[in-house]
Amino acid sequence: MTDPATLIPLVLILIATGAFAGVLAGLLGVGGGIVLVPAFFYLFSALGYGSNDLMQVCVATSLATIIVTSCRSVLAHNKRGAVEWSILKAWAWLIAIGALVGVLVVHQLSTSALQVIFAVMVFVIAMYMLFGKSTWRLAEEMPGLGRRMIYAPLTGLVSVLLGIGGGSIGTPLMTLHGVPIHRAVATASGFGVIIAVPSAIGFLLTPVSDAPPYTIGAVNIPAFLIVIATTTLTAPLGAALAHKLDPKMLKRVFAVFLALVALNMARKVLF
Repeated sequence: MTDPATLIPLVLILIATGAFAGVLAGLLGVGGGIVLVPAFFYLFSALGYGSNDLMQVCVATSLATIIVTSCRSVLAHNKRGAVEWSILKAWAWLIAIGALVGVLVVHQLSTSALQVIFAVMVFVIAMYMLFGKSTWRLAEEMPGLGRRMIYAPLTGLVSVLLGIGGGSIGTPLMTLHGVPIHRAVATASGFGVIIAVPSAIGFLLTPVSDAPPYTIGAVNIPAFLIVIATTTLTAPLGAALAHKLDPKMLKRVFAVFLALVALNMARKVLF
């Protein structure tokens, strides 16, 4: 039994982390999961749960919270008319297929393998946020069906491997194809719903060994409930700030933070 004196600060940290993740989901379009996965990992580890499947629990619980966060975020952006529904409709089924494949892949990987994947991919995302230019373009319009059948499933697959909602991949993908940044952030929040719903259902049906208490399948229910209680409140705030602030400097600061998180995750595996 965990000492209540240990549980109370951990619950408070989860509340603070959820609030931070909700603001980021609405403000930067990066998805709160990029913060939640390492937070869950460190917190569960602090409680003494260090099984070979721990990262599966972190990824699955993060994706479950993203259902709520992304719904709140996309509705808030839609009130401002910023969501490109035509993109969501064209990409939805392909992203969902990639997400389901991601669940199967995650179920086969060990915690150390998922830590390495998370560290490498998050570091790449951080470098793009740090050095990427708004003028960079792959094309002036979104990909047609041919390239969409490659990009969309990969977006779903990689997002599930990282436990994120797709904004970290979807937002730069859209801006590189000529979608204005505010509309890309808004639309990417919809990617989160498409990725999180099928993957969370899949993870609920794939139990893991030696999981923290009150875990259904691979989703830890207490962590899920605590985080959504705060992200539900703060995601609309982030969406509102996204339309008022120039996020350039904030993105650079956050990119450095992400790079440090990624390097620390890699350090835990390699040393």
